[in-house]
Amino acid sequence: MGQPSIPPTPISASVAGKTAIITGGNTGIGYEVARQLLLLQASRVIITVRSTSKGQEAVASLRAHPEVEKANPTATIEFFNLDLDDFESGMEFTKRVRAEVPELHVLICNGGVNLMSYEASKSGHERVMQVNCYTHFLVILELLPLLRATAAKSGEPSRLTFVGSNNHKSHTLAKRPLTDSETIIEHYDNRQTYSGLQRYADSKLAVHAFVQRLASIVPSSELIINDPCPGMVATNFDRGLPLWFKSIMLVVRGLMARTVDEGARTIIYAAVVAGQETHGKFLQSNQVDAGAPIFQEKVGQTFIERLWKETITEAGRYDAKLQSFA
Repeated sequence: MGQPSIPPTPISASVAGKTAIITGGNTGIGYEVARQLLLLQASRVIITVRSTSKGQEAVASLRAHPEVEKANPTATIEFFNLDLDDFESGMEFTKRVRAEVPELHVLICNGGVNLMSYEASKSGHERVMQVNCYTHFLVILELLPLLRATAAKSGEPSRLTFVGSNNHKSHTLAKRPLTDSETIIEHYDNRQTYSGLQRYADSKLAVHAFVQRLASIVPSSELIINDPCPGMVATNFDRGLPLWFKSIMLVVRGLMARTVDEGARTIIYAAVVAGQETHGKFLQSNQVDAGAPIFQEKVGQTFIERLWKETITEAGRYDAKLQSFA
């Protein structure tokens, strides 16, 4: 019982002199990824949070960490406010990044939620999809020019790692397929067909679809784009679940979960160590994985194209320049 072990990050791995942004970086895997990037000599690490007080606490904790103090005492550690529940917050965040971050070498999209009951986001869409997907998609498209410009300046690809999940293989499209009369966003906004047990899987299906499509138009020589699954990790990610389900997950995680350190190493592998062979790919236990079978079928390819077009249309409402991606 358990999961394959994740080897230590190679001693040769380094992000010396580089700037990294991690969404949802104040707790759990995101915080640990930030810490490990600092141990790999990142010169500037920016974590995103919704709460200023939590951002301040996380930054202070990272600065005071004994290993960070010893290995990288001069690093710049900051937090930027970002509420992934809101497109407008995504726009404000990317404006600040463009104004204050001259180079961006690594963008790690980690923030996410898992909800059993339907909730609407501040932007009016189903909240899990908004947080895990839609606002992240907007942020990525807005920061793509900065990532590509950084690659041109540094002479090596920048990195975009979007945290995925093997759960995407348990999506709901097989039993509730899309219809021609609805958009993908409308499909997931429908309260009547909401499945709390599978919505997280649906969101990660959309993540992998987006990663594949973006990788098809951005060469790996400029930006290596991938989405790794950290596996089951001993974090408090189950806090939004009903008490009965939390109890079950507590036992399951106790038997099978990776440590936070180990789970974060899968993200570090994808964002720092892995090469162009992972471009547009899903990774499981540091290995390229085919992902959900639907992507090998026509219906999956149609889903990818429809999601891309809808993403551009939706993002274009907040920044008309993004319509060029259509």
